[in-house]
Amino acid sequence: MAGFSGLGMHMGNLARLSNAVTRSISPENFDGAKGKGGMATEGTGASCARGLGADGSGRGWKVSPSIRMEAGEIRTIAEIEGSGAIQQIWITPANVRWRDLILRIYWDGQENPSVEAPLGDFFCSGWNQYAQVSSLAVCVNPGRAFNCYWEMPFRRHCRITLENRDPDDFAIVYYQVNYTLTEVPEDVAYFHAQFRRTNPLPFMDDYTILDGVQGRGQYVGTYMAWGTNNSGWWGEGEIKFFMDGDRDYPTICGTGTEDYFCGAYNFDGGVIDPTMVSAYREYTTAYAGLPQVLRPDGVYRSQQRFGMYRWHITDPIRFNSDLRITIQALGWRTEKKDRRYLPLQDDIASVAFWYQTLPHAPFPALAHRDYLEVI
Repeated sequence: MAGFSGLGMHMGNLARLSNAVTRSISPENFDGAKGKGGMATEGTGASCARGLGADGSGRGWKVSPSIRMEAGEIRTIAEIEGSGAIQQIWITPANVRWRDLILRIYWDGQENPSVEAPLGDFFCSGWNQYAQVSSLAVCVNPGRAFNCYWEMPFRRHCRITLENRDPDDFAIVYYQVNYTLTEVPEDVAYFHAQFRRTNPLPFMDDYTILDGVQGRGQYVGTYMAWGTNNSGWWGEGEIKFFMDGDRDYPTICGTGTEDYFCGAYNFDGGVIDPTMVSAYREYTTAYAGLPQVLRPDGVYRSQQRFGMYRWHITDPIRFNSDLRITIQALGWRTEKKDRRYLPLQDDIASVAFWYQTLPHAPFPALAHRDYLEVI
């Protein structure tokens, strides 16, 4: 999409002029209107701005930098008419668990969302704890600043909502949605993202990352929040992409969990280098990473937990009619007399990212907040 009508700017075409226009939605300009930013006289910063400005109302002096969402509230944070694309989202929440804020995005008047995921998981932060993520598609920066760079085109309408699923407490949310208004070529598809969690995974079951996709498109990324319930190595499982009529066996089959996330040998340099201490090694790169390893503390934090991402930006997985993705939860028995695989029953959550044509098949219903809760 690079270079078409103002979509997909990159270092190679930043100097190229376009008829596209740039707009931005935030609590200081809720509808992104031209020349209407910073005009609020009421908002979460009103008391701090009192006395400032020509009339003492604080207008123009950070009166509305954020929103307050009450318990159970669903708020539309962006609504855009016309043709264009979301190009960047920055958002940071406070006073709420990240799995209690649900992000949904609807394209061109569709009844069902094309994006539905807890805010933290969408931004590669499934464990409600900060870890630096430095990638092309998602960046997480100090402190708890969520940034998304997936391009999200639309032809007639875009609506972005947040739901605060906490039944008892409010949330404070700062955000900015940067977008362009421009023509969208006919061959451009719509961005989708779907969250799933299984806890615990039933014995001998494969974990389903994505299923039920109907239409034409390309798969572009995976985030996984993986909590282990066994000792020992947990990442022997293969990821499998069933596409365009595949049933029993996939067209694409990986060789191991850490291999899919572009690591090797248990994410542990000590496995092959005797000079290194054996330990999981966090890493974050443009296309793949293991940015988060939460280790037991010997008291109440009893499980090891991992956060991993893999972006198919240079190697999208294209499908013409349907797509299903699974991954095995497979460990390794370390006893010398019993060296074989160990099917695991772990706590696994994921967000799948892809582009496809509309309409899309409705997503499975999001589970109760207690089922999604990180403890």
